Amino acid sequence: MAAIASRYARALVDVVLEKKIDPTTAIQQVRDMVATVEGSRELRMVWESPAVPAESKRAVLDSVAGQSAMLRPIRNFFAVLIDHGRIPMMAQIARQFETELNTQLGFVEADVTSSRQLSADEKQGLESQVERMTGKKVRAKYDTNPEFLGGAVVRVGSTIYDGSVRGQLQKLKEQLANS
Repeated sequence: MAAIASRYARALVDVVLEKKIDPTTAIQQVRDMVATVEGSRELRMVWESPAVPAESKRAVLDSVAGQSAMLRPIRNFFAVLIDHGRIPMMAQIARQFETELNTQLGFVEADVTSSRQLSADEKQGLESQVERMTGKKVRAKYDTNPEFLGGAVVRVGSTIYDGSVRGQLQKLKEQLANS
């Protein structure tokens, strides 16, 4: 299944780059459609049903795309997913699309978890540090965890940079235990 998701994701990346579509807009429109489909059981049923004619499915897609001012290439991509019965894989394909697009553009994805909402300056400073460590531009997603005492944890791929108070205390505990 991962190979299938990757194939569709790479195809959309190629279209976005070829047509010079703003990557941020493309990502947002894909995310919005995934959220719409995940939020509507009826929509999923229509698009996944073999009993509903393809023209009817595309008419529903055109209605949804028109309401959100979706770009034509993005709309066409979702039409292909509908026509090939890939709606159940839509979220996986969308995640793979973001990853592939970021890779093509020289970005790295970072998941940042902190104890509180970070200010714009704090986010910029954190992203600059991650850029220096990875040598790539950063697209960060932010989350909060009230269980953190302070600081932040940054995950880039499989690497975790733990700057949380809890992490620092754990390091200190290990150093004291080893001395």
